[in-house]
Amino acid sequence: MTFDIVVIQPLVALIAGILILLMPRLLNYVVAIYLIVIGLIGLWPRLFHVAH
Repeated sequence: MTFDIVVIQPLVALIAGILILLMPRLLNYVVAIYLIVIGLIGLWPRLFHVAH
């Protein structure tokens, strides 16, 4: 089984949802980490691109 973004994203969402139900205070951290990770993934190709 190969792991790609199509498999990982729903799996992370499921785990995060379960954890938030068990520990509601965790919601702030889950949302913050999710936004940071998605932002880094979106910027990743541009982070190392050197303009000529």
